[in-house]
Amino acid sequence: MKTSPLTRLRRFALLLMSPALLAAAPAAAQTLHVYGPGGPATAMKECAAAFTKQTGLDVAVTAGPEPKWLAQAQQDADLVYGGAEYMLTQTELAHPGFIDEASRTSLYARESAVLVRPGNPLHIKRLEDLARPGVRLLDVNGAGQMGMTEDMARTPALISNLQHNTKTSVKTSAEAVALWQQKPQDYDAWITYASWQPRLPGSALVRLPRDQRVSRGTPIALTQRTTQAAAARQFVAFLQSADGHAIFRRNGWE
Repeated sequence: MKTSPLTRLRRFALLLMSPALLAAAPAAAQTLHVYGPGGPATAMKECAAAFTKQTGLDVAVTAGPEPKWLAQAQQDADLVYGGAEYMLTQTELAHPGFIDEASRTSLYARESAVLVRPGNPLHIKRLEDLARPGVRLLDVNGAGQMGMTEDMARTPALISNLQHNTKTSVKTSAEAVALWQQKPQDYDAWITYASWQPRLPGSALVRLPRDQRVSRGTPIALTQRTTQAAAARQFVAFLQSADGHAIFRRNGWE
């Protein structure tokens, strides 16, 4: 007995809906998840947007202090970046099996500098100027800036005097940004990265003499849990490209 065309069409539709065929169908593109600290976040998010526009692959960048995103990152992270080389190393040491060390890539460096109030009213030019009596310093002792002031000062006397003038130390740049913006009357200067100045309009930037500057790197690595290694490597390649470098340079990197 012949079946009608309508019956054959229905059978074909049921066949297409079978679990075996659905499982064999190509998976839809997934979002690439990238995590790291807030310092490089602006540049990383701009790179993500440019990469998505170029390739059609979605990239979601989640930034902030590690405790805020670590639990989620251990579930879905494809890439993790650091605000300094030691930061990514600390993550790797604290969470064995999370970072794929063999995939680690060093991107671009950023220089230390001093943020001061508009017009540089205290005429800051060198670290010694920050060590004068009465200068009130803001300090980040963490978040890629651990020990940075000591590395810049080098001499015991200058290190001691800068520490004496440090009114407040905080753990993250986000805390420092809040204090710098909300209490301008309390802080005269902040030894930090030059890359923060474009994100803090109204602040003046003092580039110190070369012998009083230091640079810190920006590493990135795949996670061992990623299921999108090829796409993750493609994004890293974009970060290393001329287009990626141009975005980082606009945001204060070398």
